[in-house]
Amino acid sequence: MTTPNPLSSGAKASRLSQPNINDYDWQDSRSSNYTSYTSFRKYPNIKISQRNLPHWELAGAIYFVTFSTWEKLELTLEARQVVLDSCLFFNNQRYKTYAVVIMPDHVHWLIQPLPKFDQEYWTLASIIHSIKSYSSKQVAKVMNHIGIVWQDERYDRIMRDEREFLETWNYIRENPVKANLSEIAETYPFFWQMDSVEKSSVK
Repeated sequence: MTTPNPLSSGAKASRLSQPNINDYDWQDSRSSNYTSYTSFRKYPNIKISQRNLPHWELAGAIYFVTFSTWEKLELTLEARQVVLDSCLFFNNQRYKTYAVVIMPDHVHWLIQPLPKFDQEYWTLASIIHSIKSYSSKQVAKVMNHIGIVWQDERYDRIMRDEREFLETWNYIRENPVKANLSEIAETYPFFWQMDSVEKSSVK
């Protein structure tokens, strides 16, 4: 009997039931069918930069990213759809999205940058910059706002292990529920998560 695994690289887009940490098995990075986590001790060349917040970048890592609107600008429904579409535009091309939610004044995103070629990956900084730049122009077209849309700074955290990953996924799911924007994540139109697929047996 197989168990749903929302973390397979072949997963499709849809809304599914809340992930449960007991449902999943995990393999190392040699298996393309499983999400893997990297020990920092093996990668001393991790890139660290800092503005107001520290930013760590590690090729192949999965990140929890949050970025917020400028001075708590509240995005209209149309604007939130624009931002969601922007976040998913290069999904499975430049990055893999596990879950994303567009709230009225911020975005939560569980994302894994993908390789450009060989061992060179799309950087998280370039991905977020592209999303912010494009969506800012489009937001101005659908809501009465002239000026800055996004704060320059972002919060990002590398997922250390599967438990942190699933806890973060659930946190993203619960955002619109806790904000009283929907009764469950699936009914909030600006929430997206990777579909589940059947996992193969672990060897």
